[in-house]
This record gives sequence, structure tokens and C-alpha cells, in this order.
Amino acid sequence: MTIIKICGLMRTEDAEVLNAVRPDFAGMILSPGFRRSVSLEQAAAIRQALDPAIPMVGVFVNTPYQHITECAEAGLMQYIQLHGGEDAFYLRGLRLSCKLPVIQAFRIRSADDLEPAAHSEADLILLDSGTGTGKAFDHTLLGGFPRPYILAGGLSPENVSDVIRTYRPYGVDVSSGVETDGMKDPQKIREFVKAIRDTQ
Repeated sequence: MTIIKICGLMRTEDAEVLNAVRPDFAGMILSPGFRRSVSLEQAAAIRQALDPAIPMVGVFVNTPYQHITECAEAGLMQYIQLHGGEDAFYLRGLRLSCKLPVIQAFRIRSADDLEPAAHSEADLILLDSGTGTGKAFDHTLLGGFPRPYILAGGLSPENVSDVIRTYRPYGVDVSSGVETDGMKDPQKIREFVKAIRDTQ
């Protein structure tokens, strides 16, 4: 069964919608400077509003270990997602600082970009076209990819079923594809989750 991650939560209302549709993961951007970034205070309120049974993924971009560890110790997340240029050395250092499972995201523009993703030491990998661009990369590059992956970028309620049938990812991740005017749209979230579950 394809796992579902709804990322980029910014409001407690978003968490309440997820409580109803029950995705496998939720996500918040905990590095500052991005459109969907939330403060630690906002993150605490969202995590509190989200059902404890739904794991929260904290998304970080080239962030010092100390900040990630502080977020983990505050109970804001159960998984770490690295979405910058973090290398194997960074990942090993992070594991010494923080014991949560790690999802590492890779920007895929050509077949060469799949090589480091295939050999990442992270617990899970995520393949995307960028950092929240809402655009898809060339999924035909995925033929024969040797490990399970979460697919992100350009997914929507309208296309996610076809993508799952064709490429059989371990999981799918969506943010802008379930938004209207830059905010999470409850109806689009419901349609996205239903489309996936109807495909299983």
C-alpha cells in the first residue's frame, strides 16, 4: 500500500483536516526562510492539534544539528527530512546528535542525480524536482531504481493514481498540489487521499 505524506502544514486547521483523512505522515518546514516555514510556536500548536498517531516530519534545509535536536527534544516531530545539500558526513553527524529516523530528499534533474539517492544512508529517500516547486521531474528516469522511494513534485488529486499505477513508489508526498491560493485546501486533500486509496 502506498504511504501518503501531506507536507507544508502551516495552520492548526490543516492538522484537523489530516486527523479526518488519516495520512501516514504529516510534514512541517522547520527551517526559516521559506514560504511555508513555521515558527517553533506555530509548530508546537500544529503538532498538538494533530492526532498523536500520525507521525510528524520536520523538514530542514542545510540546518545546524543543534536546531534539529532542539525541535526533536521539544516533541515537534517523529521524523527528520533533509531537503538541502546535506551529504553523508552531515547525515552521520546528525545521527550522533539526534536519534530520529531520517528521510533524505534528492533533487532529480537527470539520471546522474539518482546515483547518490540510491546509496544514501538515510532511512528513507524522497525524490523531488526541487524544494516545493510543485513541478514534476521526468519520472521515466525511475525505471530500475533499486530502492524504495517517496515520490514528490507535481502530484495532484488528478494525476496521483496514474503515477502510482505506473511507477509503484513506496510513498507519495504532496504540498502545493493540495493548495488553493497558497493555503491547504481541505477538499483537495480529501480528493488526493481518496484517489490513492482507491488505487490500492
